[in-house]
Amino acid sequence: MSGIPLGVLDLVPVTSGSTAAEALRQSIELARQTERFGYARYWFAEHHLNPGVAGTSPAVLLALTASATSTIRIGSGAVQLGHRTALSTVEEFGLIDALHPGRLDLGLGRSAGRPPQPAPDAAPPFEGWTPNGLRIPARFSFAHLLGHPRVALQQRLLNLPGARPQDYAEQVADVLALLRGDYRSPEGLEAHPVPGEGADLQVWILGSSGGVSAETAGREGLRFAANYHVSPASVLEAAEGYRAAFKPSAALDRPYLTVSADVVVAEDDATARELAAGYAPWVHSIRTAEGAIPYPTPQEARALTDRWTPADHALVEDRVETQFVGSPKTVADHLERLQEATGADELLITTITPTPATRINSYRLLAREWARRS
Repeated sequence: MSGIPLGVLDLVPVTSGSTAAEALRQSIELARQTERFGYARYWFAEHHLNPGVAGTSPAVLLALTASATSTIRIGSGAVQLGHRTALSTVEEFGLIDALHPGRLDLGLGRSAGRPPQPAPDAAPPFEGWTPNGLRIPARFSFAHLLGHPRVALQQRLLNLPGARPQDYAEQVADVLALLRGDYRSPEGLEAHPVPGEGADLQVWILGSSGGVSAETAGREGLRFAANYHVSPASVLEAAEGYRAAFKPSAALDRPYLTVSADVVVAEDDATARELAAGYAPWVHSIRTAEGAIPYPTPQEARALTDRWTPADHALVEDRVETQFVGSPKTVADHLERLQEATGADELLITTITPTPATRINSYRLLAREWARRS
């Protein structure tokens, strides 16, 4: 599709029978390959206490990947501000930018373990099919995770005892002020992080609804990433909320949006469906607060799902039906619908398959088809 770049969002998945060390090496190799395929960005997500996800520290991963690549933009998708400070974030990314200037995207997320919530005054969300055929499922309820012991444990381990997260919009403003060099405390004291101040970063906000994250991105005039792959029901609300709140800034004179999608591409639809068989039990493990399991083989996946109840299937239905799986043409058609429905300026692709070779091949096939359409 002409003029619409593709980026990569990598969770550093650990596949069945593999190790975290192997997953890290495979992700760095995937970054090298996707740079060669023409992808515009390579972002790392931040997740904790997940046996099947090794991406716990975007900054560390970015430092390693920056040295292994040369042209692709690299970034966080996202660092979670709920358990860190504005200063620690600016200093970490300032260190990387000092050695790799002009390539870094600082993607800011709201808080690890916090389920996406609708805006307080949001209208009932659209459900069904958009006029161009994009599936918008019913909103998934994360109520069963609120107060879950494992969610509470994660928060306890990530935060210092007695620590209280800073207001998100205020924390983003502090990050921006520290980067610009005009930070002042309420008492009027200056703070100048070195390295960090003046770092040549693109700052992004990531969000799953039209609430605080979208409003903060718009009000600060920042780039915004809407998570169709996390919360497909609210992607239109997120995009609309961001645009409605947008005010031009020194960094950006108009809204700029990327939208994420879960994708598996193979030479034909049947092969792709086989490679994607592990997705349902993998999502199920996340939504039960078990923590993402190592990504199962198709055989392991069928052994798990054969024992499922209707409630188990319902738990993952919205994610499974909005994963784009198939041949290059099939998946590119889905991505075109996603871009048209949201008006995205870019698309962010996340792919997990049972083997490193099939994951690389998925990105290769998609890049080739996307370039053919441009």
